[in-house]
Amino acid sequence: MDEFIINDEEKQILLTTARESIAGRLKKRGGVFPAPTKNLKTRCGAFVTLHKQGNLRGCIGQMTGRMPLIDTIKEMAVSSAFNDPRFPSLGEEEFEQIDIEISVLTPLQKIKDISLIQVGKHGIFIQKGGSSGVLLPQVATEQGWDRDTFLTHTCYKAGLTGSCWKDASAEISIFSAIIFGEK
Repeated sequence: MDEFIINDEEKQILLTTARESIAGRLKKRGGVFPAPTKNLKTRCGAFVTLHKQGNLRGCIGQMTGRMPLIDTIKEMAVSSAFNDPRFPSLGEEEFEQIDIEISVLTPLQKIKDISLIQVGKHGIFIQKGGSSGVLLPQVATEQGWDRDTFLTHTCYKAGLTGSCWKDASAEISIFSAIIFGEK
């Protein structure tokens, strides 16, 4: 999956699809979607992140590809706008103020050696007991975190103690992402 490439036209199709999915829900109408390429029918995980005036406004995704990428983007865009429990549902008055960012994920790779984590390149997925948390690759860079801080915050995201990543029963996986957004 590391060889998976999305060209500029396909990025624009995905961004248009995400925005049109949100607009369709807000205006209670069907969306007008561009036709997907064969490549966009590939099954892979993805996240849709919404920003408003540079601040996080919603982010929901799937770690694995259970449906074609184009359909994942439709579903995650709507979920980011209306189902992120950290925020109220997006209002129609906010719609023009949001910027959309998409992260298309490579498959998870379990690791035992945390030195394999490259800050800025890898996202982290931690599972321990029945809890799990994920942070995308760009989060550590945006926050100015080193590897240990990135791991600690991924544990917090899972609802666990910040040192959970040091526990032998914690499973740590890494992934990369193709990240792009509206200009």
